[in-house]
Amino acid sequence: MLERILIGLTFVTVFFLILETLTFRSLWKAYSAMSWWPTAKTVWWSIHVVVWAAFLAAFFMWPTWRGTHPVLLRTIMSVTFVLTIPKLFVSAIQLVDELRALGVVGWLKVTGQTTEGAMARGSFLNILGQGVGVFAFLGMGYGITRGKYAYKVRDIQVLHPKVPKAFEGLKVVQLSDAHLGSFDGTPEPVLAALEKVQALKPDVVLFTGDLVNELAQEAEPWVEAFAQIKAPLGKFSVMGNHDYADYGPFTKEERIASIAQLKDIQSRMGFKMLDNDHVVWEKDGERMVLLGVENWGKGFRQSGDLGKALEGSGAEEAFTVLMSHDPTHYELEIMNDKAPVELTLSGHTHGMQMGIEIPWLGIKWSPSSLTYKRWGGLYLEGQQYLHVNRGFGVLGFPGRVGMPPEITVLTLVQGSPEA
Repeated sequence: MLERILIGLTFVTVFFLILETLTFRSLWKAYSAMSWWPTAKTVWWSIHVVVWAAFLAAFFMWPTWRGTHPVLLRTIMSVTFVLTIPKLFVSAIQLVDELRALGVVGWLKVTGQTTEGAMARGSFLNILGQGVGVFAFLGMGYGITRGKYAYKVRDIQVLHPKVPKAFEGLKVVQLSDAHLGSFDGTPEPVLAALEKVQALKPDVVLFTGDLVNELAQEAEPWVEAFAQIKAPLGKFSVMGNHDYADYGPFTKEERIASIAQLKDIQSRMGFKMLDNDHVVWEKDGERMVLLGVENWGKGFRQSGDLGKALEGSGAEEAFTVLMSHDPTHYELEIMNDKAPVELTLSGHTHGMQMGIEIPWLGIKWSPSSLTYKRWGGLYLEGQQYLHVNRGFGVLGFPGRVGMPPEITVLTLVQGSPEA
């Protein structure tokens, strides 16, 4: 364990040394001739020594501070992200400039030509890199202070021939990945978002996992706010990978106690948790099935038992909705008719809490796409849908940039499936 920590710490140290060196070189090339440069250089390094010392302290004290100083931890993480992400852009462009200089200047020297023009192009890259860095810095600041509260209601029609006439027009509100431990107290914008859920007048509310970051106690202050949400067909939930207290130095007894407390909290919130279970709705002689499984994901805990959830449900003859936290479950055990499920609802990815989506231009990208083929929105394979909610809260990076927190309204309509 110690060896893995040391290897990880060495990698992180080398990475950030390269990042800081390239960023500082970009600034030095642009401003070293200025009279104020010596003072600016001292301030720059002083700030960064303090930030990285705080980051290292947080790294080693994480098991203790997350319980005793959670606000301090989130502050350190926020400052680290705000300072680091812009440098990725500055450093990338500066690296291109350094490689360009090595190649072009070397060639010009070999051929006996002047290097003056090459340096001018380097100045342009300097300005470009710093401009992109400033833009990223402002974006990160917005994401942390405003973006994580900019809740977006996404209305989606789900057309399928198996939707029963009796349930046509059913309004399903999906929430996912609240990560309530990431909020300081109960911020008003989040409470307003929960009130918005009620204003949508859902027929059923489905929560697809990750109510907390680590321990169930994070959700205790939110019981009343979630309990105020009502739906005629009820409110249902499943476990996400963060709901098992797996991410911390907790004993087996502490994890078991946290899971039990989480289920009690969700019950008081008004949710019925479906742990590899199902419910059947009947109306005017027609049926609809809701399945819920524990977390099952590629590379993550695989406690979900779809076979158990299906037992006695009659899913083969009914329109069936599955709640499963991780979208890889759909890919590996549902799609291509591996299971009798018409609509799978997942979360987990958060859309990496940053990205860009411009539907009318056909642009949809997030760093999540590097890991997940299906990371956000509605997907269709054959006649089996998957919807991946981009998340209600935040984790790790304490903000959202171009990937607003989401409240999804899915309306069921009888008809031919559409991608």
